[in-house]
Amino acid sequence: MQEKNIKELCRNLRKKQTREEEILWQKLRNRQLNGLKFLRQHPIVYDRFTDNTKFFIADFYCAENRIVIELDGKIHNFQKEYDTNRDEIIRYQGIEVIRFKNEEVQDIEKLLNKIVEATSRS
Repeated sequence: MQEKNIKELCRNLRKKQTREEEILWQKLRNRQLNGLKFLRQHPIVYDRFTDNTKFFIADFYCAENRIVIELDGKIHNFQKEYDTNRDEIIRYQGIEVIRFKNEEVQDIEKLLNKIVEATSRS
């Protein structure tokens, strides 16, 4: 896929956030969490080969700490192998992956504390 198409795909995903993604985004945006800058629906490119760029789109990404945050809905119960492989490729890029279930957003303060803890390790 070409870079232009990747950007467009990311824009479309930002417009169609899940309720849980929107709740978390309201807490992460504008450097509200420990002054860290997070991007939402951000492409992580792991292989460029002519016009066939291979990438994943992270729910949230903090470049300063090289951390990806993923919110998993029920669909992830059926794609565990895909998620494991994806996480492995992202980690190979030197990026930590933190996964949360959508239900964990209900206790947003606890979830935010886990993110702060992870960012302090990196």
